[in-house]
Amino acid sequence: MSRRGCRLRAVLTVLTALVSLIGGGTAWAGTEEGAGLRLGGSTAIAPGVSYREFSLNGSHGAAFGHLLTADLREQRVSVDLLYPGVVGARGRISELADRRDAVGAVNGDFFNIAEAQHPGVAATGAPVGPAVAGGTDLKAAVPDGQRFGPAMPSGVTTEDVFGVGTDRVGRMDRLRLRGAVRTGDGSLALSGFNQYALPVDGIGVYTPAWGRASRLRATCGTDTDRGAPCSSETWELTVKGGRVASTARRPGRGTIASGSVVLVGREGGARALRKLGRGDRVRVDEWLQPRRYGPFRCALGGFPILRGGRALSGLDDETSTVRTAAGLADRGRRLYLLALDGSADYRSGLTIAELARAMRKLGATDAFNLDGGGSSTLVTRTHGAHATVRNHPSGGTERPVANGIGIFVRP
Repeated sequence: MSRRGCRLRAVLTVLTALVSLIGGGTAWAGTEEGAGLRLGGSTAIAPGVSYREFSLNGSHGAAFGHLLTADLREQRVSVDLLYPGVVGARGRISELADRRDAVGAVNGDFFNIAEAQHPGVAATGAPVGPAVAGGTDLKAAVPDGQRFGPAMPSGVTTEDVFGVGTDRVGRMDRLRLRGAVRTGDGSLALSGFNQYALPVDGIGVYTPAWGRASRLRATCGTDTDRGAPCSSETWELTVKGGRVASTARRPGRGTIASGSVVLVGREGGARALRKLGRGDRVRVDEWLQPRRYGPFRCALGGFPILRGGRALSGLDDETSTVRTAAGLADRGRRLYLLALDGSADYRSGLTIAELARAMRKLGATDAFNLDGGGSSTLVTRTHGAHATVRNHPSGGTERPVANGIGIFVRP
């Protein structure tokens, strides 16, 4: 625990004692749901952006948290995805914030962190859900059975996203992959886009945005079992300048040249790609289609836990750990970014159901669960300085992650 955190905890303890003596309290005093939430003072990080600490009592003990709030009505404030420059890679949030001059940020989506179930297959570091950065689609979602992370609530899929639209309004939505592989003989369905796992019988496209990571992982597991063996029937071909330039039986790795794309097929998809030879014309179209409203400027995966002020049904209320979340209020014009502290005193954290209740207490009407545990990181940054990690990562050091949400303020 930092000295600042210890001082806040001591001050909050004294205030709580005084409140009990004089019969007063915070705005939540006297309500069962608000009991135990204690807020520290708000500090301005930049115009329209503030930071504060808080504590509350969870079912497994006290939790200490860090909260960034951004007013998206402030024209100088914007939000974008932080990522290492390619999909199949990881970076520390503090370094990603420094690189982009973000004034605040949290870690984002769950990701392909390990491959213990597939010896010899390298983890890609790629995130689970869709990703959009700067208005550009980066990747689509893996099948539900291939995801990493805790169980999702009923009715939620890996296509669910949290983001900010080109209209500067935050929202939760769903992004579905659309597109096709068009050849001289017709059209083939496209079922993957820069993702670490393809559906069984599927075809996926990999662009230069994928990076150097191996594409072999995409053919391992099944739609319902992440740990199932890798497919024995695969095919890969490289398309350059609209024509097939090369083919291979096994997915490869390495940088994809500008102006080229790589198609990977498994089972039925592999059989379809095998019919194409060098010099054949191929055109690939892919895009992410929102279920509602307009295009996103930035979006990332995770899963919703609070919608319209109500917690989603089926949220886990048993497993308590350090967590990260994003929330919205004021019809998408106010953004909340939260990360719990992972110090020895507070490592018990909150359950997902408790996290939803906490986000509502803090003011959010919609909230989204992001990667937690050792990934939970919240940073702030002042002009001309390096980003400061405000929470204590539960692993002892800051973990490299797939992506995050960054807040920016124009001078």
